[in-house]
Amino acid sequence: MENVLKEVKVADFSWVMVGPMSMRYLADYGATVVHVESTTHVDLLRTTPPYRDGITGVDRAGYFGQYNANKYGITLNLNHPKGLEVAKKLITWSDVVAESFTPGTMEKWGLGYEEIKKIKPDIIMYRTCMQGETGPHCHLPGTGVNLVGLSGFAHLTGWPDRPPVQPYGPYTDSIAPRFGVAMLIAALDFRRRTGKGQLLDMSQFEVGVNFIAPAMLDYFVNHRVANRAGNRSPCGAPHNAYRCHGEDRWCTIAVFRDEEWEGFRRAIGNPTWSREPRFATLLVRKENEDELDKLVEQWTISYSAEEVVQLMQKEGVPAGIVQTIQDLPGDPQLKHDDYFWVANHREMGQFSYFGQASKLSKTPAQLRMPSPCLGEHTEFVCKEILGMTESVFDQLLIEGAFD
Repeated sequence: MENVLKEVKVADFSWVMVGPMSMRYLADYGATVVHVESTTHVDLLRTTPPYRDGITGVDRAGYFGQYNANKYGITLNLNHPKGLEVAKKLITWSDVVAESFTPGTMEKWGLGYEEIKKIKPDIIMYRTCMQGETGPHCHLPGTGVNLVGLSGFAHLTGWPDRPPVQPYGPYTDSIAPRFGVAMLIAALDFRRRTGKGQLLDMSQFEVGVNFIAPAMLDYFVNHRVANRAGNRSPCGAPHNAYRCHGEDRWCTIAVFRDEEWEGFRRAIGNPTWSREPRFATLLVRKENEDELDKLVEQWTISYSAEEVVQLMQKEGVPAGIVQTIQDLPGDPQLKHDDYFWVANHREMGQFSYFGQASKLSKTPAQLRMPSPCLGEHTEFVCKEILGMTESVFDQLLIEGAFD
C-alpha cells in the first residue's frame, strides 16, 4: 500500500509534545523520521508518567510512546564536535528539520536556519516554541500548561463563582500540531513546485488565541469580557452535564431551538413541569435555569447515560455520553474506525497507539513500528541511512558523539 509521504525525510530534533506530535503525523503517512535525543538530556516525556505497569524508566513512559511511534530514535551529543558532525550529515539527508527548543538553542550549536541553509539550501525548518522566534517574550521558556493561562483558556473555564480551572493537561500542545502539519504540507508542496525551502515559525501562543476567537471578537466589537460559565451556554437551555444512573456516570444535553425543546419534552415523556410557562421559550428557560437543571437531572438519574443519549438523539436533541478513559477503547465508532493501533514495544510489550483521525482512502496512515527506546536505532541510522562504515561509527562511539 502506498504512503503519500514516503519520499519525505525528517530530522526531528524536537521534544516534549508539539514538535514530536507534528512529526508523527508525517511518520504515520510514510515519512522517514529520525528522532534525535541525548542520553544526558533525554526527551522530557521519557520522564513523565504514566509509566507502563507503574514501573519508571525512560523506555516505559506512555506519553513519549504515543507521540513518537513510526520513528527511528538516535542519541547525539550536540555539545561534542563529532556529535555535531553527525547532526549535519543527518540534516544534509533531510527534507525537513524540526525543533522545539527555547529560541537560540539551535543557534548555540550552529544549527539555526541560516546555518543549515548552507548545508542544505532547500531545507524546510519547522520551529515551534512558546511565543515564536522573535519579539519581546520570545526567550521565555515554558510548556503548554503555562500557555493555557497565557492564551486565555483558564479565564473561560470553570464555574462563575469559583477560581479558574484550566482544561486538563497542556491543551495548546494538543491543538498546535494541527496548524503545524498544515504549514509543513504547504511548505513541502511549495518546495516541490519551486525547489525552494523555507523557515516555518509557529508560535503556540498565537495558535491558542485562535481558539477563543468568538470571545475575542465579542470584546473587540461589543466590549464585553467573557467569563466562566461552567457548562452553560447563552444560546441554550437545558445545556449541561447531567448525572445518570450508575457510579459517576454522566451525559450532556444541549437544547438550542424550539424544535429541540419539543423533542426534549417528548424524550422525557412530556411531564407537567415541561409545559409550564416558565420553560416555554429559551429566554424564560435561561431565567429559570437553576430549577430547570434540577428537574432534568431528576429524570436522567433514573437512566443510564447510554439510554438518555439514545432517547434524546431519537428525537433530534443533541446529547452525548461523558465517556471515561475505560469507555473509549470499547467505543463502537472508534472500533469501526480502527482508531487504536497495537504494536509490540521492546520494553513495554503490547502497547496501544492513537491512530489518525484523518482518513485518506488511497494512502491511509499506518503503524509501521513502535516508538523507539532511547538510542535504539543509532547504529542503524548511521550505517544504513547515513552510509557510515563500521570503523567510522565505532570511532565516533568511542569519542562520545552518541552520548
